[in-house]
Amino acid sequence: MKKAYAALTALVCLLFASGSFADQPLPWQATLQPAATPIMREIRWFEQYTLWFIVPITLFVLVLLIVVCFKFRASANPVPSKTSHNTIIEVIWTVGPVLILLFLAVPSFNLLTAQLTLPENPDVTLKATATQWQWNYEYAGSTGETPLAFDSYLLKDPDRAAAGKVDLATYPRLLAVDNEVVLPVNKTVRVLVTAAPTDVIHAFAMPSFGIKIDAVPGRLNETWFKTEREGLFYGQCSELCGKDHAFMPIAIRVVSEDKYKQWLTAAASDLPGAYKALMAATDGPAKTVDVAENVQ
Repeated sequence: MKKAYAALTALVCLLFASGSFADQPLPWQATLQPAATPIMREIRWFEQYTLWFIVPITLFVLVLLIVVCFKFRASANPVPSKTSHNTIIEVIWTVGPVLILLFLAVPSFNLLTAQLTLPENPDVTLKATATQWQWNYEYAGSTGETPLAFDSYLLKDPDRAAAGKVDLATYPRLLAVDNEVVLPVNKTVRVLVTAAPTDVIHAFAMPSFGIKIDAVPGRLNETWFKTEREGLFYGQCSELCGKDHAFMPIAIRVVSEDKYKQWLTAAASDLPGAYKALMAATDGPAKTVDVAENVQ
């Protein structure tokens, strides 16, 4: 059943997505972004599962309202009924919601358990620190004397040519950044999220990964994900953090393990050069990278 829902949602995304197949907000988008992790796949399934309850209940209540409006209006019933209790109806409207909530609670708790059960031995540990209005990333245990760390800012239009990111389909306005997070595919990643001590509350959100967690000053929150496909994935700060809240994007480039190791080694001494080499290897000379390609 879950595989059928995943195939159906993937087909819908392929029909309505743009040519770049980007995991980013699309015009007139009515569904969640394509799943890139097992957790997000479960979230998409749970969304479809709940619709089997929401739609019939909504239609049933609408029918009842229409029936009441026409059948029991004052002109049709000048003398209202004095009936005040109906045992069958009271049992139904008590037992029915309890059963519905039970059917929703069981898969919901299973999903929450999977989200909140952190891996014991993650392959990569990434620390994301939020500051108005940028992200700072640090790779724990990276090569070199000090851990690899860098800032990530919104990519401004005048800087696109110098960065080699002129393709708006691959590097969309207000979502592309100067320095993306680079991670290996099919590896468990633990993310430590916080905000600068003198800052405000932010939120680290990546829709395709199914994660959203607050970045609170003085507090270290953590989450995890495991991407199943390569590509560029875009998210944003999802907390009202100030006047430039809308200009604090998150970009994660997922590559093969070999390319990740090469980038990590080169970035320790030459971060811009490491990005240029990685973009040349992933984007190609004649075609930009397929941004988070919608394949299941």
